[in-house]
Amino acid sequence: MQVTPLVMHLRANCPSFTNGVSGGIDWESIERSSNLKGLAAYLVLTDEHADPSEAQNKVVQDVSEEFDVCVVFPQRSGDERGLAVGDLVDAVRKELCRALVGYSPDPDYDPIEYTGREMLLNSRDKAVYRFSFVTAFQLGRNRTTDPAETWQEREADGFPQLEGLNIDYDFIDPLNDKNLSKPGRPDGRVEFQTREDLPQ
Repeated sequence: MQVTPLVMHLRANCPSFTNGVSGGIDWESIERSSNLKGLAAYLVLTDEHADPSEAQNKVVQDVSEEFDVCVVFPQRSGDERGLAVGDLVDAVRKELCRALVGYSPDPDYDPIEYTGREMLLNSRDKAVYRFSFVTAFQLGRNRTTDPAETWQEREADGFPQLEGLNIDYDFIDPLNDKNLSKPGRPDGRVEFQTREDLPQ
């Protein structure tokens, strides 16, 4: 999942930030280099988890991607207890959920879900809350016309196309030779051959 399209989506759908939305690699890096003023949001990719493949003949995995929206709330002078920020936190959560929950960041991704919030920082000049979200995608294509996503698929794309089947028939009864096999078993001789061409 790419950060920039999600940042642009938040800018377009979260008016409270007045375009004060950016991305980063982690909160510590953002805190050192942050230059957005007022109420600001920073989108950070966090964890990725892949489930084991459940397919028998190929590797196909469900992968969940988690990301945070770290929101910086400026503290008002004289409000050390953060009462004003406390009133804003719920409103910001609702605005973020309206913008993100149910939104698919890419056609191959599941709709985003909200997973919770956590306070990261509370100082005299600002408070920072992390709002967490998750989405998921499938690693391994559904259609052979799609580009390969795994080595197994890439290798299979190099195989020659199956054009047809040559089929040999070895009958059991009554055409089998009782001297070559027991009754009810094939005798190893091919009695009939056919060819089945597959549509290309």
